[in-house]
Amino acid sequence: MIWRVEHFKEVDSTNSWLAREAKGGAPEGRVAYADYQSAGRGRLDRSWVAPPGTSLLCSILLRPPLEARELYLAVAAVALSARAALVRLSGVRPSLKWPNDLLVGDQKIAGLLGEVVVGDDDLSVVVGIGINLMNAGPKNVRATSVLDVTGVTITPRALLDILLEELEVRRALLDSAEGRETLRLEYEGALSTLGSFVNIELANRVESGVARGIDSSGQLEVEVDGAMIVFNAGDVVHVRPGELS
Repeated sequence: MIWRVEHFKEVDSTNSWLAREAKGGAPEGRVAYADYQSAGRGRLDRSWVAPPGTSLLCSILLRPPLEARELYLAVAAVALSARAALVRLSGVRPSLKWPNDLLVGDQKIAGLLGEVVVGDDDLSVVVGIGINLMNAGPKNVRATSVLDVTGVTITPRALLDILLEELEVRRALLDSAEGRETLRLEYEGALSTLGSFVNIELANRVESGVARGIDSSGQLEVEVDGAMIVFNAGDVVHVRPGELS
């Protein structure tokens, strides 16, 4: 894989910029990273703003040979690569919360946003990630940073280089059924969501149950009232034992 990295001092959103490039036929491996995003966003179009230089803010264009329902595995590959890069550079080993957060304890240290781009004859996915390096991020979420947790200062570009090095290996796994199963098993092993009682907050309802596993396409399997239900979207809230009613 050849990574072509575009650096911006400021951009509206790395995901938005890269999605526009993807629609124009940009090849796989295009990467956008910015010192500052004026319109950064997370899931459900939530605002995500970080002071310049305090976070890794980047998006990566991938075109794996997957069906639409399997594209979340590409997001999982980026999440796992970010986790491995953080281990290598700072020693912190976040857990993953399905579908899109990296946590230290119960505090968010990174978030991801995957967006499918439909082309004339293929599908691609733009995976954005924001990693809090020296700033804990938005005040309305329970969050922390690499500096707060470890005392280690990492520059955004240094982390991006190692993340892409790790992603090189995991991207190759997406090309075969055996590789995707290897990736799924790594993903399951990193998820703090599994075994937890969770509330799945959907657009028009909330489902509650115990998260049991990840299926072959990266979707969450939850046992709800004795039945196994598969979720491909939704905000997940880990419910602490004392919060169960």
